[in-house]
Amino acid sequence: MPDLPAGHFVFLFTDIAGSIKLWEQRPQAMPSALARHDALVRHAVEASGGRVFKTVGDACYAVFGVAADALAAALAAQRALMAEDWDQLPLRVRVALHAGPAEERGGDYYGPTLNCVDRLVSAGHGGQILLSRAALEWIGERLPPGVEMRDLGERRLRDITRPERIYQLIAPDLPSDFPPLRTLDLRPNNLPAFSTLFIGRERQVAAVCASLRRADVRLLTLTGAGGTGKRRAWRSRWPPICWTT
Repeated sequence: MPDLPAGHFVFLFTDIAGSIKLWEQRPQAMPSALARHDALVRHAVEASGGRVFKTVGDACYAVFGVAADALAAALAAQRALMAEDWDQLPLRVRVALHAGPAEERGGDYYGPTLNCVDRLVSAGHGGQILLSRAALEWIGERLPPGVEMRDLGERRLRDITRPERIYQLIAPDLPSDFPPLRTLDLRPNNLPAFSTLFIGRERQVAAVCASLRRADVRLLTLTGAGGTGKRRAWRSRWPPICWTT
């Protein structure tokens, strides 16, 4: 199993699903439940060699230098959370793993990798463990006994330019059936996901952007033959554009 390059890390994010409704329905029970959630996650992370570097609301953020350790922590945390008696509180936690470069400052981490894992965990459901392709590549093929990965395909995460290939961890003692991921792919449209990068047309895209920034422009129509990049310009930049051929 290769070591992560310098400046690269594996991040584990947890998030309590439906926490806003839980706070509305059980405001007296939620503070102790949240504290217990934090303690269980922290124990699983530290026992696997990671570090919880931030807690935000009902979420825990942890960092690892070894991908397999992050996977072990995700499994241990989810098992502990599922086994906990929440005093009739239907508390379920979603977990996500992603790997990549990040900047460290004052014990915290910043950069696109953190943005991606944040969007990844929000796409999941309570009781689910999701991994990005980057995280799975660093883990390799040596999965814990009885554990396998379910390929959920390429999905478009909110505010993330490129589609991300997502996997669900399957373990015999954890739930495995969940609704579809809450990604942009659930929104019906006739626009396929990007299969290539949008190269060229910089001058035209700049002109489109400049026009749309004008206060007197309410609608912009792009015309031209098929294949010239009209749809790509629309999807890459702005929503209020029509095009005709």
